[in-house]
Amino acid sequence: MTESSANKLLNGDACHRTSNAKKSSKNGFVKNHCLFQQPQKYRRPRERNQNVTHNSSLYKKPFEESFEETPLLVAVLTYMGYGILTIFGYLRDFLRHWSIEKCQVAREKEEQKDFVPLYQDFENFYTRNLYMRIRDNWNRPICSVPGAKMDLVESVSHDFNWTFEHTGRVVKDVINMGSYNYLGFAENNGACADAAIEATEKYGVGVASSRCEMGNLDIHEELERLVARFLGVESSMAFGMGFATNSMNIPALTGKGCLILSDELNHASLVLGARLAGSTIRVFKHNNMQSLEKLLRDAIAHGQPRTHRPWKKILIVVEGIYSMEGSIVRLPEVVALKKRYKAYLYLDEAHSIGALGPNGRGVVDYFGLDPKDVDIMMGTFTKSFGAAGGYIGGKKELIDYLRCHSHSALYAISMSPPVAQQIISSMKSIMGEDGTTLGADRLRQLSENTTYFRRKLREMGFIIYGNDDSPVVPMMLYMPAKIGAFGREMLKRNIGTVVVGFPATPIIESRARFCVSAAHTREMLDTALEATDEVGDLLQLKYSRREQPLPSLGWMAEESLLQD
Repeated sequence: MTESSANKLLNGDACHRTSNAKKSSKNGFVKNHCLFQQPQKYRRPRERNQNVTHNSSLYKKPFEESFEETPLLVAVLTYMGYGILTIFGYLRDFLRHWSIEKCQVAREKEEQKDFVPLYQDFENFYTRNLYMRIRDNWNRPICSVPGAKMDLVESVSHDFNWTFEHTGRVVKDVINMGSYNYLGFAENNGACADAAIEATEKYGVGVASSRCEMGNLDIHEELERLVARFLGVESSMAFGMGFATNSMNIPALTGKGCLILSDELNHASLVLGARLAGSTIRVFKHNNMQSLEKLLRDAIAHGQPRTHRPWKKILIVVEGIYSMEGSIVRLPEVVALKKRYKAYLYLDEAHSIGALGPNGRGVVDYFGLDPKDVDIMMGTFTKSFGAAGGYIGGKKELIDYLRCHSHSALYAISMSPPVAQQIISSMKSIMGEDGTTLGADRLRQLSENTTYFRRKLREMGFIIYGNDDSPVVPMMLYMPAKIGAFGREMLKRNIGTVVVGFPATPIIESRARFCVSAAHTREMLDTALEATDEVGDLLQLKYSRREQPLPSLGWMAEESLLQD
């Protein structure tokens, strides 16, 4: 992508106002998020769903996401919980200041008090007084392959989670509901592992050079040709780190005088890349096409601040699957807006590539769109492929430009050869080029496991966020005390889960995040569901106010309603 080609853009096109098929409520959310009308067999409470431009002609199948509103009592109690913890935090800081309680945090030396402070005391308040109470739920060492089951090294703390020590005991066969191992390729045996071993014997583990110097191997070029063919694009480029794929390439694509329109829930790597680019950044509401279109109209109508000159580029940045919400980008509508206003589209498929679509080719495949409609296709190999690194795909002109201007391409060490071989082997399996149906079987198994797990959790009365086809399943916990309690209680039952709270989520929307894998058997899922049900009753986590369908209707009955 040369500067001239990147600039044949947008400005000057007429703005067309679209009409909404649904009327939004006062808070800006549409209550029914399904694109296809369906009979109302039972009443549902109000759900917090995005106010979007509903155009069913863009979708080839029902697209429904639900975000049930937080019950008022739960919200009040959650705020009270954080308030009480904050009060006690200030009290403990007072005791630490007067040396009544031992201070474990890093502090400036007395002789350095006139220097620029290294530690911002107020900013570390949450870490000291809230996070430290539940820190034992994270950073647990794993001593096995992070597959469907894993082994954990037991750790204990004798100073209230400030430090940990290993007991020497290993917790065996913990069901792994937290890793992004969507297709089950994180394994130490099988065809992919054997091929990676052969690549190690041939090339070694490290390359010790960047791609533009002595680190460009034939296996890297084979990988890039395969990725381009898998995505259906002209060319692609692979990088050794997924985070750097975003943070180091966005600055190469935009700069001053450019506008980036970013979803409010985009990943930190996208946010960092946008900031490093030096472009103007404007944020639209999550998956809200009305909000995005308003920003596009205003950008074209008003141009750059003060000068009102046309923007050099307008880049829309979205993700395929949002890993905290379990939601899927409304890509057909984003593409329609991008075409209407002549903007560029940057699609991050870190979680969706391999996990969505009939052929496992991500959200573009899921919606049956043309890959050419997405200008910059980004994804990672760290999840569905059980490897490491990331890629960018698109036109050959774009990739040639990045090879010369991307910091990640010029300065970073090349991808490890066995990692590249792991990606090649797993991708060929998904494409069916290994002569087996293993890849297709895993895609089908992941879809079945996702549907089953989400349905069962809803039937139990939990509030579940996201799209029904998303293998990322957020289950709402809300109250701060229940974040740590849920993780500990699940581990007691040999279930490994990820719990997430503020500031990674809104303050009243703490959650547990399950990641479903094709490697999970039905027995594993049933065991995890049974433990979740038991812990949910123990901690009173079943907040949902949905009226469930009659048990006799079953899943197929509800599915038939969607088809009607």
